[in-house]
Amino acid sequence: MGLPLTARVSFLSRNMSAAETPRCLTPEDEAQIRESLKRCSPECVEAAVAFRRTGDASLVGAVVIGILARFLEPEQRPKLQGECDHLRLMDDLGVDSLTMVEVVMLVEETLSMKIENEDLRDLRTIGDIRVYVDAKARGLPPPEKPVRVDIADIVAVMPQQPPFLFVQEAELRRGEAKGVYKIAGQEFFLEGHFKGRPVFPASIQLEALGQLGVLFLLKGKHPGIEREVNPETIYFTSADGVRCSRICKPGDVLTLAVKVKRIKHPVAVFEGVISVNGEKASFAEEIALTFDYAPEVPVAEAAPAAEPVA
Repeated sequence: MGLPLTARVSFLSRNMSAAETPRCLTPEDEAQIRESLKRCSPECVEAAVAFRRTGDASLVGAVVIGILARFLEPEQRPKLQGECDHLRLMDDLGVDSLTMVEVVMLVEETLSMKIENEDLRDLRTIGDIRVYVDAKARGLPPPEKPVRVDIADIVAVMPQQPPFLFVQEAELRRGEAKGVYKIAGQEFFLEGHFKGRPVFPASIQLEALGQLGVLFLLKGKHPGIEREVNPETIYFTSADGVRCSRICKPGDVLTLAVKVKRIKHPVAVFEGVISVNGEKASFAEEIALTFDYAPEVPVAEAAPAAEPVA
């Protein structure tokens, strides 16, 4: 039986602070660390030794990523080089439940940590892990848990609908949203764009970012959103600073991200970027949407008191 997501991604939890007192590292301890990590990269080994010697919490991320790489299939390991925050542990890296148990045990042994599951039930990507570990290492509260929206919920609230809906799943945090769209190759507009050489249009990439902004207005949190937004009132108004740097083809998974630049009724402005396997595909400095609020439901007047019975 597979373990729950909590167990798959629970290998980074620890109640620690940047002011942690350095621990004594004996030669025997160091030798044991090096033996346990002999199949990991030299960078991982040295980071682990340095952490055990100094208690420097900034080293923990490098150790964990190095240990994770040791358990990946060889063809997956290059994905951890460079920008990899978008990668999902199970879906993108193929990390199964039993593998995660091995990762957990080695991290606990190497860093002399007690790992707790409950803090990490919502961490699914390497980016989630980095943010969480950084906060814990600096003694800060853990980041706000994202609101996860699946395709059924997206279809239920969005004014755009299939086949013109380009957000298949999303995570919403205060002031930002991330989404995913996989290019199936069956999209109606690919038949003529281009003949015999399908390329996902840059204009549709911009549309996808705009749709993620729409989803944020409908389900996200921001001080500029004062109450419920009416989906029928949201329209695209402008885009500035748009650049495309990569051709996107069928089979590519588009990782969408928007950040709020400013929201003041009736205008919301986002910055947006799309990447594929960590490589930037398109970018928009500003995407502006106009919106209005749903009508407020008046409070029902109190019913008159009943006449007393004679």
